[in-house]
Amino acid sequence: MRFKLKDESRANTAKIEALKGVIQVIQANGQYQVVVGNIVEDVYDAVLEAGNFSGGASADDEPQGDKTVASAIIDLISGIFQPILGPLAAAGIMKGLLALITYFVPDFANDGLYTLLYTVADGFFYFLPVALAFSAARKFRMNEFTGVAIGVALLYPTMVALTSGEALGSIDLGVAGTFSWYATALGIPIIMPVSGYVSSVIPVLLMVWFGSILERWLKSWMPAALKMFLVPLATMTASIVLGYLIIGPVATLITNLLSAAFSFIFQLPVVGSVLGSALVGGLWMCLVIFGFHWSLIPISIMNLNTLGHDSVLAATIGHGFALGAVIFAMYLRNKDERFRGIALPAMISAFFFGVTEPGIYGIALPNKRAFVVACLSSAVGGAIVGMTGALMYISGGLGVFNLLNFIDGTPGGAGISHMIFAIIASLVSAVLAFVIEFITYRPNDDEEGTR
Repeated sequence: MRFKLKDESRANTAKIEALKGVIQVIQANGQYQVVVGNIVEDVYDAVLEAGNFSGGASADDEPQGDKTVASAIIDLISGIFQPILGPLAAAGIMKGLLALITYFVPDFANDGLYTLLYTVADGFFYFLPVALAFSAARKFRMNEFTGVAIGVALLYPTMVALTSGEALGSIDLGVAGTFSWYATALGIPIIMPVSGYVSSVIPVLLMVWFGSILERWLKSWMPAALKMFLVPLATMTASIVLGYLIIGPVATLITNLLSAAFSFIFQLPVVGSVLGSALVGGLWMCLVIFGFHWSLIPISIMNLNTLGHDSVLAATIGHGFALGAVIFAMYLRNKDERFRGIALPAMISAFFFGVTEPGIYGIALPNKRAFVVACLSSAVGGAIVGMTGALMYISGGLGVFNLLNFIDGTPGGAGISHMIFAIIASLVSAVLAFVIEFITYRPNDDEEGTR
């Protein structure tokens, strides 16, 4: 559970850590993190009920005090994306399973059941701007359904269909991409990506952010009798019109530049892919500690939507397996019942489901050396991914389900070859981490996490 407290000094950390089920309390990057393991959903629901919060679990006003730019950005990204990660992962797992089934049984793609299941897999991704609009509106303290209206406008069939017609003009911006327009509004080009804004991320976030500012300004002076309909009317109209004419093209430019930057790093001659993947894989758990991992998730989604694949998060395939293997080695060597009671669920959580926080905070990090072993082993897995050129084709589950993300379901594509590379990388990370930790671990180490 990650809390953003107005005054962290009022939280009794010692008493919280003493509660049954609490593994550890971490204060980092403006977040008050209570590590509870796999019962997090139950704890979340209990907190909502006890605090009489809405689904966003937000108090009525923002915490006071200074925040760094980095912490503000991370808080913003995590606050928007965290509520949708469950459905996003579920849809991704279904996509991976369907790709795996059709690889071995091609005729299944012609069955009606496949079509039904594919709606489960692809529907959420197609309408992702709507989900992000709702979540962003809640984060920006805007009327959620005004935000939804903005997201829906990006997927309106008439606008989506524009890009299927003949382009009226285009401009080539080099690494920033080619920008085309398919209609004009009072002579102003309506510039859109070739696929429209289906499954897009940054455009809808910027449009909702702009809409939230406009909405607050309108509410500050507009007579109460007119607010109910004029505020959403003005907000929706301005956000959508300016969104298509200005905000959308700017967001597309940002998206293309970010993708180009990561592509440049990963495509450096000889060492680019291996070095970049090793760094991402090795540092991923460090990013998780401070919440910085959220900054890479939107980039990965953008790559998947624009390029059809992603190499950034592909490099993290080994981290859950490495951490799980480290914990398993410690579990076998340590006979302390309290330690084993914490280690076993943490190992299962990391290895099978990719949820690493319990293992990081409760087991590996307090031991320090175990954490380093897990990070280095994950870096080796990342290097293997970079060396083999393995790519993610969908955004889905974590842990063992992450392997499904490497299946290329496109006709004539890579098929399961990249998944095989991912399996190899995962196994190497796990075996390396287990062997090193099993040999070097001393249960009575003064840095033991259970002390």
